[in-house]
Amino acid sequence: MAAAGLPLAAGLPLGGGSTAAESPVRRMRFGLVTYQWGRDWDLPTLIANCEKTGLLGVELRVDHRHGVSPRLTPAERREVRRRFEDSPVTCVGMGTNEAFHYADPEALRRNIENTKAWLRLSRDIGGSGVKVKPNDFVKGVPREKTIEQIGRCLNELAAYGADLGQQIRLEVHGQCAHLPTIHAIMQVADHPNATVCWNCNNEDLADGGLEANFNLVKDRLGDTVHVREFNVGSYPYPQLIRLLVGVGYRGWVLLEARTNPPDRVAAMIEQRRLFEKLVAEARA
Repeated sequence: MAAAGLPLAAGLPLGGGSTAAESPVRRMRFGLVTYQWGRDWDLPTLIANCEKTGLLGVELRVDHRHGVSPRLTPAERREVRRRFEDSPVTCVGMGTNEAFHYADPEALRRNIENTKAWLRLSRDIGGSGVKVKPNDFVKGVPREKTIEQIGRCLNELAAYGADLGQQIRLEVHGQCAHLPTIHAIMQVADHPNATVCWNCNNEDLADGGLEANFNLVKDRLGDTVHVREFNVGSYPYPQLIRLLVGVGYRGWVLLEARTNPPDRVAAMIEQRRLFEKLVAEARA
């Protein structure tokens, strides 16, 4: 299956630390998750709009119109890679829904093998990693057993990804979104290529507040942080950006927008300017 809009072609933690390969990112930068605002753009349109707006990195969510999936042939994968290499936009990697809480062994193994396929795809198209989810707790299964299982799965995938130069990024998500739970998972997932993708959830503000929760995982942050619109809601983005600047974060802050503005390109430019203002204020 060809990526949408593509002609068939012929023939580290702390955002760049101890990961499978040296991250190309040298400073904190702003990009886009295709969720919502990029969901219905084919790949050429997506890249062009990121270039227009200055959001020069993109995490490709699965099953969106960009059409980038493990079904692509080797030639189609090369064409996706070429499109990114011919632009200033970085393919940050794939954002998947694979999760590792399942009590059913077949479902669990399917999610692990699917993730390996996404890792191979990300390598082939020039990405640097794959986002996964923990994700939930199963009725009748002790939480400690689920945490252990998720952590062991992440270690397997982190080792597999390391051989491909691809980072595993655990999104703070689902019933596992409380940071003490993520911290416990990462205590099991001790492979240095298993990292955390901060996700700006309301749970971040519980159990001692944002800074206390940030401190639980700051040494395991990968090359991606997800944020929502900076001017919507009450999440303390100035504090978050100060914390990221404070630890010398060098990864991608990726906009996972939830609203439906009439002009998404203009809205992306607005969010980039807000990000730049927050970073300037944090550094001052």
